[in-house]
Amino acid sequence: MQKRLPEYLKRPIIDTDRTRNVRKILKVNCLSTVCENARCPNKNECYTKNTATFLIMGNVCTRNCRYCNISCERPVPLDLEEPMHIAKAVKDLGLKYSVITSVTRDDLPDGGAEHFANCIYEIRKLSPDVKIEILTPDFKGNKDALDIIIKAHPNVFNHNIETVRNIFKTARPQGNYDCSLEVLKYVKESSDIITKSGLMVGLGETFEDIEQTLVDLKNVGCDILTIGQYIQPSKNHLEVSKYYTLEEFSELEKLAEKVGILHYQIGPLVRSSYRAAELV
Repeated sequence: MQKRLPEYLKRPIIDTDRTRNVRKILKVNCLSTVCENARCPNKNECYTKNTATFLIMGNVCTRNCRYCNISCERPVPLDLEEPMHIAKAVKDLGLKYSVITSVTRDDLPDGGAEHFANCIYEIRKLSPDVKIEILTPDFKGNKDALDIIIKAHPNVFNHNIETVRNIFKTARPQGNYDCSLEVLKYVKESSDIITKSGLMVGLGETFEDIEQTLVDLKNVGCDILTIGQYIQPSKNHLEVSKYYTLEEFSELEKLAEKVGILHYQIGPLVRSSYRAAELV
């Protein structure tokens, strides 16, 4: 039986000159956003603030995570002009903080690391003062790929653990919990880049599972944490096991502080890049 969506997870549709301007700039530069492709509930709030999370390397993925609304299909060739288009959109939007994420591209030898780096370089050519956060796949743990990212030196490196260990393989059958932790650990130990990770709740985990995941993230030096409620994108995706109450999200905040993660954004509608600039 489908669980009813609590009122606090519903967001109004907002259509203003500013949201239309954001869409226009994205369209002119032929860009995708995770806001649209992953059906983010905060899309309109972010658009009214003249911001969006750019989705690079196409809008289809080589992995089929069972919670994600992005399609798993044959990937398209990389658009080598995309980094320049991203940089132009960042400048046109007047962003002070830019967030870039991608689909997973297991078909590429470096998983798309060089493409990420080129986006960073191009943004800094046009907007040298913009802070840049990237949200990356795991690159299969490829340290050469991670070195390319580290050399480009984003301000924040985000890689989401997404869920707890005992649910990980169900939710992310082509991923690996320990590999994700190693990615965060390698970036932290090899650079002074701020590291960040996030997870969804409502997939059947316990508070003990969550606490262990937070301990694991703390142990690999993760600086920033996000936790939000999983919302089922369609009937073909994993079902919601539970909608956490506002009181339970307050308990998760206390749990983060207990574990020693001091910088966090935790709440029902929190997503990886939600109010990212405020956290940094």
